[in-house]
Amino acid sequence: MYIIIRLELENRPGVLGTVASKIGEFGGDIGAIDIVHTKGKTITRDITVNVRDEKKTPEMLEGLKSLSEVRVINVSDRTFLMHLGGKIEVKNRVPIKNRDDLSMVYTPGVARVSMAIREDEDGAYTLTMKKNTIAIVTDGSAVLGLGDIGPKAALPVMEGKAMIFKEFADVDAFPIGLDTKDVDEIVSVVRHISPNFGGINLEDISAPRCFEIEDRLREALDIPVFHDDQHGTAIVIFAALINALKVVDKAIDELKVVVSGVGAAGVAVTKFLRHAGVREIIGCDRSGAIYRGREENMNPVKEEFARITNPGNLRGTLEQVIRGADVFIGVSAPGVLSVSALRSMGRDPVVFALANPNPEIMPEDAEPFVRVMATGRSDYPNQINNALCFPGLFRGLLDCRARKINRRMEMAAARAIAGVVPEDELNEDYIIPTIFNKDVAVRVAEAVMKAARRTGAARK
Repeated sequence: MYIIIRLELENRPGVLGTVASKIGEFGGDIGAIDIVHTKGKTITRDITVNVRDEKKTPEMLEGLKSLSEVRVINVSDRTFLMHLGGKIEVKNRVPIKNRDDLSMVYTPGVARVSMAIREDEDGAYTLTMKKNTIAIVTDGSAVLGLGDIGPKAALPVMEGKAMIFKEFADVDAFPIGLDTKDVDEIVSVVRHISPNFGGINLEDISAPRCFEIEDRLREALDIPVFHDDQHGTAIVIFAALINALKVVDKAIDELKVVVSGVGAAGVAVTKFLRHAGVREIIGCDRSGAIYRGREENMNPVKEEFARITNPGNLRGTLEQVIRGADVFIGVSAPGVLSVSALRSMGRDPVVFALANPNPEIMPEDAEPFVRVMATGRSDYPNQINNALCFPGLFRGLLDCRARKINRRMEMAAARAIAGVVPEDELNEDYIIPTIFNKDVAVRVAEAVMKAARRTGAARK
């Protein structure tokens, strides 16, 4: 963690060295020193410090305050500074320089444009923000790694997602936090605001409500509705799996796959993999394997899950049913996968441990027993990140003015992501491209548009 400490120091030799020694005493590394201003016998400096152990920050500050020639003015966290005032804003695309401009962008000139759209509603795509704008809708009930924190606390996350949309695909995304968890209310609100947008991205809504909300909105709206926690996760996981299977030389229809976590992501991943040709998938939750006839900790979603998975109707713990498995996909909780479980898997196991920030098993522990390892973290190889999918996906949806999104479009997006990694560069530590690869969003958008046109989902 980086912090910026503003200090007023006596302006004489040796004082800055004393400060540096005190910071180092508590494990801090100085990254930058900037002069703010000088005044008489004092000098004010901003010192950027990398604090390796956050718990030692208060002790470090107390140590600095104990120095007679130093006064601590302020301490800022660089992350918090980045969020001050919010991270996104609305800007005009055309200037208003004079009265004539004003008369065209607003009254009276705007009336002609409004009436043109009334005569032909498709004109909204060419004459308003609709052609390039989506809504990111959340109730803040299932924020990754944080849980049910509500719509206000979820807003910084939604702003961050809007930044990714803009940065990687030039999509204007507007965060909308809803202060309700009622399914009917959420569906009603989104339905009523939908004329403003070219697509809806549902985000961080807890299961099983998220399934009904998405299904009802897809049925009601004439624009694509996409729950990223479900389908974005499934798309990127399948993209990584396509390349992982090339590394281990296995066929998709011969795999035994174990999925840990049967929430929104786990259910969507399972359905996606079944559509792709995986025959044997076993899902596990806190109570163990999901099987037909299980009564403990079940709900309608898990009952449907049981009907379409686990062909052998295996019972038992994760450690028991993973024996002989080719692939483990974790979308659950830290530490649920043991080394002994890994050792019981089949030849050249593939492990996607995607719980964040701490995976189901740490790569250091898994490395001796795994052929291909992926996590959701950026500090290890093979980061499986939804940002590989959603910017390009919505770019394609908007550009072809899609009415809906279907499985063929999602499958096309997955194959496009996988295809960004050149065959001659593919290896155990490189099965998925980085989100900073500019080709990803472009290729995904192109693939989605082609699939939309082939399936009749595109207006344009």
